[in-house]
Amino acid sequence: MRTIVKNILQTLFSLALASAFLYLAFRGKDLGETWRSLTDVHWSWFVGLFLGSVVSHLIRAWRWTYLLSPVKSDVSLRNAFSVTMIGYLVNSVIPRLGEFVRPYALGKLEGVSKSATMGTIVLERILDIVTFALIVLTVLAVYAGPFAVWFPSMARFEWLFFAGAAVMLVLFLLIFLKAEVLFRFVRHLTFLLPARVRTQADRIVDSFLSGFRAAQNPRHFLMIAVSSLLIWISYIVLLYAPFYIYGFTRTYGLDFGSAAVLQVASGLAFALPTPSGIGSYHAFTSFTLTQLFNVDAEQALSYAFYTHIVGFLTTTLIGLYYLLADKIHVRDMMESGGGEVKG
Repeated sequence: MRTIVKNILQTLFSLALASAFLYLAFRGKDLGETWRSLTDVHWSWFVGLFLGSVVSHLIRAWRWTYLLSPVKSDVSLRNAFSVTMIGYLVNSVIPRLGEFVRPYALGKLEGVSKSATMGTIVLERILDIVTFALIVLTVLAVYAGPFAVWFPSMARFEWLFFAGAAVMLVLFLLIFLKAEVLFRFVRHLTFLLPARVRTQADRIVDSFLSGFRAAQNPRHFLMIAVSSLLIWISYIVLLYAPFYIYGFTRTYGLDFGSAAVLQVASGLAFALPTPSGIGSYHAFTSFTLTQLFNVDAEQALSYAFYTHIVGFLTTTLIGLYYLLADKIHVRDMMESGGGEVKG
């Protein structure tokens, strides 16, 4: 009962936050002009972007198979992709819950430990945060021009952003490659726990550690690094390609670097607890286009709506397909997502 109430409250908060951002995004816009701009887009662009979005999720699932290799060496790409899309589907209803559902779904398909799987998901999130931070710092260093609108003196401090990226990379590598030391320290602290839960805590720590051991294989580490970079490049490409739909490259001179700036804004938007970035993505993306690149407000909102609906339909339709095909039961998922990760 407590889990149900918690999920309801989280959903209500997410919907309220999404509504507030949608209001900000649509306030003062000519909705008729926005709709005309949206409906002028040829359907073939939607198909191409849909397929491109699928490829980006496939790359993420491919990376996950490497992260899972210490847990189970032969996890199929098909099952990793299925669970990834189901996780996205759940996140579109209750943000962050999908990360707790994924261990349950993968455990059913591959018979792997749920807590060890959660360890790989924690590592996955660390990778995402670090690579996103590196992209942010790199964009600020080499593409500071648009931000000069707000911070005229930014160009003088480009070297600080490069230095920050280098320091973060070194710290990340130390933590990533020395995970065993970190978890050994955590295990020493379990003596503070009551005796009845100490054994369970030690087992969970061991399981989580197994999720970090992919870094101990140099070949896996290289593939994880390459796939992490490819994930973010694919996201930028998916923002860059629609520039041609709306004529942004010709009219406003937007290029791949502009799309990288836009990726920084959309990444921040998706970090907020709104369902599938609804509202926050529209507000952040249209604001960045209008304020940094002087794009027409209605076109900017149309672009934000179009690119968001492509991603949303990709995760929803494919997530629903795998949910039904793999017979993953919603009630079991909710119970798994709301409770402690075991097994």
